[in-house]
Amino acid sequence: MDLFDDPRLTVMGLLFEAQEGLTGKLEATWKPHGMSGLDLNALLRLSRSPQQRLRMTDLATQTSLSTSGVTRLVDRLSTAGLVRRELDPSDRRSSYAVLTDAGQRRLEDVLPAYIAAIEQWFTGLLTPAQLDGLTSALRIIRDKVNPEATSRTD
Repeated sequence: MDLFDDPRLTVMGLLFEAQEGLTGKLEATWKPHGMSGLDLNALLRLSRSPQQRLRMTDLATQTSLSTSGVTRLVDRLSTAGLVRRELDPSDRRSSYAVLTDAGQRRLEDVLPAYIAAIEQWFTGLLTPAQLDGLTSALRIIRDKVNPEATSRTD
């Protein structure tokens, strides 16, 4: 087999191209609300977490940000009134990012169009069996390459 015709290169290329294409299609749902994809990802992770909060370190891991990167993200979202910080009463060195009521409302404004776009450009293109298989496969890969990102918000 020719090195350049390796099917593993094809599948990786398809994954990257699909991700870039999906991001381009979905961006139109969050951008009009003054949000970035990273903002939406963080707010969604908070909204789907117990008590709508995550330790800053967990949010950093789940969003693939450094500690300084997640600090800047939470600072920006806090300035916009979408999240707030809370100190951990049992460990003053730790803090939580917490979704605010305004953050919840912003998600409620964005999500109908976001979910419709996901359906149009992603999940709706697959049969239920294909979607189940893809979801299972992505969890297997994620759990191996990024086990710290596993969470109750899958």
